[in-house]
Amino acid sequence: MSTHMNGPVPYETDVVVVGSGAGGATTAALLAEAGFSVVVLEEGRWIPQGALRPFSLEQMTQQYRGGGVTVALGRPSIAYAEGRCAGGGTEINSGLYIRPPTELLHRWRRDFHISDLDDDEIAEICAEVESSLSVGFVPGRPTAASERLRDGAIALGWQQNEAPRWMTYPPSGDATSGRRQSMTETYLPRGIRAGAQLVTGCVVDRLEIQHGRVSAVSYRLNDGPVASGSKSEPQHTGATRTGRIRCGAVFVCAGAIHSPALLQRSGIGGPIGRTLAFHPTVKLAARFPQVVNVDDDVPVHQVKEFSPNISFGGSASNSGLVALALSDHWQVFKDAVTDWQHVAVYYAAITSQGKGRVRSIPGFHDPLVTYHLTGRDRHVLRSGLGRLGLTMLQAGATEVYPSFRGAPVVRNRADLGAMQQSFSAMKASLMTVHLCSTVPLGEDRDRCAADSFGRIHSTANVYVNDASLLPTAPGVNPQGSVMAFAIRNARRFIATAHRRTARTSA
Repeated sequence: MSTHMNGPVPYETDVVVVGSGAGGATTAALLAEAGFSVVVLEEGRWIPQGALRPFSLEQMTQQYRGGGVTVALGRPSIAYAEGRCAGGGTEINSGLYIRPPTELLHRWRRDFHISDLDDDEIAEICAEVESSLSVGFVPGRPTAASERLRDGAIALGWQQNEAPRWMTYPPSGDATSGRRQSMTETYLPRGIRAGAQLVTGCVVDRLEIQHGRVSAVSYRLNDGPVASGSKSEPQHTGATRTGRIRCGAVFVCAGAIHSPALLQRSGIGGPIGRTLAFHPTVKLAARFPQVVNVDDDVPVHQVKEFSPNISFGGSASNSGLVALALSDHWQVFKDAVTDWQHVAVYYAAITSQGKGRVRSIPGFHDPLVTYHLTGRDRHVLRSGLGRLGLTMLQAGATEVYPSFRGAPVVRNRADLGAMQQSFSAMKASLMTVHLCSTVPLGEDRDRCAADSFGRIHSTANVYVNDASLLPTAPGVNPQGSVMAFAIRNARRFIATAHRRTARTSA
C-alpha cells in the first residue's frame, strides 16, 4: 500500500461513510469496488496492528473512546468499551468470530418484519467474510487459561467449544502468535485500493437534511487535514477546521452509541436510540497452582451450556487488569496480585431483557447513555457468577475472587453459597463490549428506525450499517452478524441505487 496522503478533503462524493469499523469498512470496500466514489470519515487515528501492546494502558489511551472507561448510567451503572480509531472495535477486541445463529435470524425476521432476510444468503456472506479474515482455530494447544475453562466445563459435563478467530499464524506459530485480521488489515486497504478515501481525525457534527434527503455532511477536522490509506503515521499540522462534503448518500457506521447520536443531532426522529441492548458481564479472578496468565491474549474457549441466557469466557488478564478485577475487595484480595501470573480473569455474560437509551444533548458531542437492568437480569447475573465460580473450582482453582464489593474468597462449594447470598448487581463491577440495537432494522415502523436494508424510514438516502441495526442483543459475539448484515445491505444499495454524483443530487 502506498504512503499516506496529506491533502484537502473532497468537496463532493457519491457516498460518505461515517466510521470505519466492521460495518463501515465493509460498506466502503464494496461500494468503492462497485464504482462509487466513497469518502470514509473516521474520528480516530490510523494505528497499525502490532504498534501497541494489546490490552495495555497505551492502547486504551490511543484506541479506545474515553480511555475505555465510558459508562451507561443506571442502577447499577455499567461500563462499556468502544474503539475510537481506524478499524473501530475490530482493532481492540479479542478477534472471536461466531456466525449469527439460524434460529436468531428466524426470530428477527418474524418479530421485526425484516424482508428478504435469506438464510442461504447470510451463510454465503459469512463464508466470504471468513475467507477474507482468515477465520480459523488456534494452531496447537490453546493458552493455559483457555484450557482451564474448558477443563472445568468438561468436568461438570457442560457444553463448551473453542470459538474461531480472525487471525493469521506463522507456519510454526502457537496460540499467542496470531495477527488479528482487523479492518486496517483487510477491508479498509481493499476499499482504498478501489479508490475510497479514508479521512482520519474527522468528527462528524451533523448531516444536512432537507425534505428527507441528505445533501451534505458537516465535519470538524482535528490535527489538520489527513487523508490516510497507509500504515505509516500521518503528519498532523495541529490545526482544526470545519467543512462540509456534498454527497448523494450517507452510510452512518459510527457504532451503537454514536450512530443514533449523529442521527438525533441531525434532526431525524423516530425510534432512534430507544432500545440500546447489550450483554452485561460480571467477572471473577481465579488463582491456580500453575502459571496460566497470558497478558496479551484472551482464552478462546467458551461455555455455552446455558446459552443464550448465560455464557462464560475469558478476559484479558495482564497484571493491571488482574489488579482491577481484585479491586472490589482489595483489603481481602490484594495479596493475590503478587501471584498474578497464576491468576486469570473470566466473565459470565448474560442476554439481558433490560433496555437502554442514547440521547443527544445539545452542545455536547458525546450523548447521554442510560441502561436499566430488570429483576430477571439481576437474578441471572447472580446465577451466572455462581456457575462460573463452580467451573473454576472444577478446573482446579485454589481461590476464586468475585468482582463485587465485599465478596468473599471462594475456596469450595460452601463458599460459593455464601458468595451468591452476598451478591448484588448494585455491588458488582458490571461491564460490556457488545453494544447494539439502537437503530433496529425492519418494516415494523413502531419499533424499527431503519428498513430491512438499513435505510432510515423517514429519509431517502440516509443509511445505517453497523451494530445499531441488530434488532436485539444476539447472545453471541456480534461481529459476524454485523459484517453479514453490512455486506447484505451494501449489495442491495449497489443493486438498486441509481448512480448519481454529489453535484447532480444536490
